[in-house]
Amino acid sequence: MERISKKAGASKGKGIEGTPRAWTDAVEWARGQLGFEPDPVQARVVLSEARRGMLLCTRQWGKSTVTAAKAVHHAATHAESLTLVVTPGGRQSKEFVAKAEEFVRRLELRVRGDGKNEASLAFPNRARIVGLPGRANRVRGFSKVALLLIDEAARVEDDMYKTVRPMLAVSEGALWLMSTPHGKRGFFWEEWEKGGEGWERHRVPATECGRIPASFLEEERKAHGERWFRQEYMCEFADLTDGVFDMEVVERALTDEVEPLDLDGGADLGNGP
Repeated sequence: MERISKKAGASKGKGIEGTPRAWTDAVEWARGQLGFEPDPVQARVVLSEARRGMLLCTRQWGKSTVTAAKAVHHAATHAESLTLVVTPGGRQSKEFVAKAEEFVRRLELRVRGDGKNEASLAFPNRARIVGLPGRANRVRGFSKVALLLIDEAARVEDDMYKTVRPMLAVSEGALWLMSTPHGKRGFFWEEWEKGGEGWERHRVPATECGRIPASFLEEERKAHGERWFRQEYMCEFADLTDGVFDMEVVERALTDEVEPLDLDGGADLGNGP
């Protein structure tokens, strides 16, 4: 594997300027520097410069790996930038940062914690990757975020999403949501279904992932049932519980056009003759 020279500009905090040409092509960089061979959709995610992106994917597709590669590339090529990683819990944030650190070791860059956050990486160019705890009341105080990654977004609380989005206000940074579905609820489902054209969307069911054998998928379908299988492997937002009506039927039946019942006007039914 080709290694980055310790004289490379990224090690001196110069960002993209002064770095090897391959560093500006994120896919070639991932292959040559990290030894990571992305599949076609993973390559599009790594290369994407969209300000708003969503990744809806099957279990075991490698979303944490590809977004960790994206985070490391961004930090290594953007001096003094801040990348924040949000997950449903602090332990998962630590796992994400550990995966990113594994990639950084392949670059032969000397990194350490930032001295402020338990799950963090500080690069020689003063860029940082910080994994946030899973509670909204513990994440305030960050600003000028260049890249905000929300992993397992379908299981992250709405309050957390509302808390971290304003951190992009000044920097106009990029926001990426990645997840397997978890029912028709929450901000991830809302953004996927109703978020409009401002989002770049990528959907990867298990049948389009060559690394998952068809025999395994059939085994999972039989073991756990059709509803669970279609959520975990086929990227479908299933209703969370069985009921008489599907959620979509209920939503179509709702309306704001019904006038409220006036209980104060008219005859006093309680004081008849």
